[in-house]
Amino acid sequence: MILVTGGAGFIGANFVLDWLAVNDEPVVNLDKLTYAGNLHNLDSLRGDTRHVFVQGDIGDQALLDRLLVQYQPRAVINFAAESHVDRSIHGPEAFMQTNVIGTFRLLEAVRAYWNDLVDEAKANFRFIHVSTDEVYGTLAPDALAFTEAHQYQPNSPYSASKAASDHLVRAWHHTYGLPVLTTNCSNNYGPYQFPEKLIPLVINNALQGKPLPIYGDGLQVRDWLYVTDHCSAIRHVLAAGKVGEVYNIGGWNEIPNIEIVRTICTLLDQLQPRDDSASYASQITHVTDRPGHDRRYAIDAHKIEQELDWKPAETFTTGIRKTVQWYLDNAEWVTAVASGAYRAWMARQYTDTIA
Repeated sequence: MILVTGGAGFIGANFVLDWLAVNDEPVVNLDKLTYAGNLHNLDSLRGDTRHVFVQGDIGDQALLDRLLVQYQPRAVINFAAESHVDRSIHGPEAFMQTNVIGTFRLLEAVRAYWNDLVDEAKANFRFIHVSTDEVYGTLAPDALAFTEAHQYQPNSPYSASKAASDHLVRAWHHTYGLPVLTTNCSNNYGPYQFPEKLIPLVINNALQGKPLPIYGDGLQVRDWLYVTDHCSAIRHVLAAGKVGEVYNIGGWNEIPNIEIVRTICTLLDQLQPRDDSASYASQITHVTDRPGHDRRYAIDAHKIEQELDWKPAETFTTGIRKTVQWYLDNAEWVTAVASGAYRAWMARQYTDTIA
């Protein structure tokens, strides 16, 4: 049994689906179901006894204590986080509460649980903390990519909150001996991503005939990682990662934002052309850059490849085509998420716990 936090969100849900697709070990899935948590992401698991969903907050230590004692997981994988940079700029407190205080509460609950384990169960237990490359700050155009030894220089409330959580995880290992591993990933994309993030936002806006907003000149560079590649990397870290280590997970796809948007427009032109035959690229609109916008992120993923024999299976060309096609095939999911209709459905369908 493993316990996954934030398992109804974008990356967490993909991980739960990926995990149960490749093995039969059950998952307890704890998610607060904020606006970005969506139980429709897990529809294919309805009735699957390997999946137990619990609605709750990682800041609720009493709930955490109960779940850990009840289910006795051999590992905890922490995806739970507030994650949107723009939202952190306009409302940072929620990010401090979930990403910092929530991580602290989770660590304390896990530490108490782990201390009560004995022999092999204690030796084999793992806590994996899923973080971001944004904790490292920004890179100059000619600078080397982020390695695990790169200095932390977070520049947004979001990245600062994640950096704080990373430091807490490190401290709980060095002070208390908790067997932790931390992963720092590059920008994820793929199915089930909430349409506030660049790629699903552009797809959704394009199909609705809305402007495709590009911050500033659009030359901000990100490394893009297809979400199922990220999931497989975390499985590798859980299986063979060295306790106390950090592993950077990247896709080797450094691409400026404007090129991402143009690529999406080209794919949509092919897969679902506009009625007037014009290119979706005509909807691109440059808007005022956001405050403190980091110019470039890039992940050096050599360590995880050399030590754990992992590398991404998808190129950006293959991954972005799969992503665009998924959103075209799942327009009802996008509409439900964007409208909030799924919340009413969730209230009718679920109680606190489902199997």
